[in-house]
Amino acid sequence: MTQPLHQPSVPPAAYQPAAVNPTMAVSIRGLFKRYDQKIAVNGLSLDIPVGSFYGLVGPNGAGKTTTINMMTGMLKPDAGVVAILGLNVWQDVNAVKRLIGLMPQPDQIFSSLTGRQLLVYSGMLRGMPRAEVESRAKDLLQAFDLVEAADKAVSEYSSGMTKKICLATAMIHSPRILVLDEPFEAVDPVSSANIKDILSEYVSTGGTVIISSHVMSMVQRMCTHVAVINHGQVAAAGTVEQVAAGEDLDERFLQLVGGRHGAMHLDWLNGGTSPQQPADAQPAQPPRTPQGGAQA
Repeated sequence: MTQPLHQPSVPPAAYQPAAVNPTMAVSIRGLFKRYDQKIAVNGLSLDIPVGSFYGLVGPNGAGKTTTINMMTGMLKPDAGVVAILGLNVWQDVNAVKRLIGLMPQPDQIFSSLTGRQLLVYSGMLRGMPRAEVESRAKDLLQAFDLVEAADKAVSEYSSGMTKKICLATAMIHSPRILVLDEPFEAVDPVSSANIKDILSEYVSTGGTVIISSHVMSMVQRMCTHVAVINHGQVAAAGTVEQVAAGEDLDERFLQLVGGRHGAMHLDWLNGGTSPQQPADAQPAQPPRTPQGGAQA
């Protein structure tokens, strides 16, 4: 459902956001975050139902990553409240983090470790028994087609393989909410299909998946719900059908965020005439030597 955007503002000292919904997987009320003179997130409110496959979409700089970092306890908001399965993130951040699987970015992992070592390390860091971690690591390596690369350093992995091991580290502790930033970027079609199957099965058991993505076709095909974020606010949120409003999600997205303009004609790109070279200009004559012949 479309929500009106308002101009960026600063929350007053006595600002009190509305109450969160404790029945939701994620309930956000009035989030604000400011960096110097830029307001990255501006009073954002959103509810993400339990068991949903939720897409967060928006143009670059819209506030998606900042929202995710505040939602998962990685960044403290200037104002506002986030509840994860009814728990206030900043009142019990450690308990909340146990409920969340946040997919790290490739530059946030220890790439000198092997894939197997990275999974075992991720599980034990969360206090899991070693035997259980090793068993789950074996299952995840098989599920993500990484068995042959299990004992190779992650630094030797391709971009797609690195994405898969990052996702596996987010799942090792069996979280109830998975938060994934562009999980299918640089992943080959076969691996992508396997990942989608794993995530779909996870949602079918009551888990919640939150994906930040720029690929509208993937969001429309996979997600049950979507929120369009623009200028640090929710421009529209609801089921994919509600937000699309009978149109292709790509077109609806462009309507909501704006910014589309007529195609600029680059004549030079299509074999046209350079502005510095008039159409009727004659080619330059080769210089002459003193004897009257052309230089080679």
